[in-house]
Parts: sequence; structure tokens; C-alpha cells
Amino acid sequence: MGARSKARKRALDMLYIADVRQAPLDEVLREEADRAAAQPQRSSSWPYAEEIVRGVIENGSAIDRLIEEHAVGWTLARMPAVDRAILRVATWELVHNAEVPDAVAIAEAVEFATVLSTDDSSSFVNGVLGAIAQSLHRAS
Repeated sequence: MGARSKARKRALDMLYIADVRQAPLDEVLREEADRAAAQPQRSSSWPYAEEIVRGVIENGSAIDRLIEEHAVGWTLARMPAVDRAILRVATWELVHNAEVPDAVAIAEAVEFATVLSTDDSSSFVNGVLGAIAQSLHRAS
């Protein structure tokens, strides 16, 4: 797994932990920053994971609105926590990181959903993110 993939997984873990614990995301980020400082062998994935999580903190409301807009028939509250985290990471990348091609952000998210979530999650995540990407390209 490449450094960016590891960073996405690390960001996904932080978002998931905050959601499940119902803890502030910035608190979980601080805890992970302490852990990162104590584990230099994992340092290659830390800067991008931190960038993603900070981006989700700063743009969380807009990201959640985009997800709910494109998750036809689903609210964030009805989604499994891991799917929410996956969608938030990938939506941040689609909207706020032009360096990452849409196809890469979506493929990584689908892979995480396949490995970490329900049998239906990968197609659901793919559909939501595809719709978001398409709407962003129409808007530009």
C-alpha cells in the first residue's frame, strides 16, 4: 500500500473513531498527532492523513451536504459509520485536492468499502462519489 493509500486509511480511521466515540474530530486528530510523533516509522502517511482530517474539519458541513444531496434516499445517520467516514475522505479529495484524479479517489474509497464495510457498500460508495464527481464537473 502506497503512502497516500495509508494516509487515506489513517484519515478514515480517525473519522470513524470520532464518529463512533461521538468525540470531536479535532480531539481525535490531536491524539493521533501524539501517536504519530511517537511512531516515526509511520511518518510517511501522517502529513496527508492530517491534511485530509483538517480539511474535513474545516469543510465538514459542506461535505456532508454534498454526500446527502447525492445519496438518494439515504441520510448520513442511516449509513454505516465506516461508509460515512469513507465518503467524507473521498468527497474532501474530490472537492479540495485537485492533485488527486477523481478516478483514484473513487477507486480507493470503493476498495475501502469492499474490505471494511457491507456487501452493498462498495456499489453505494461508488454511486454517491460518481454522482458528486459528475456534479462538480458540471459546475465548473
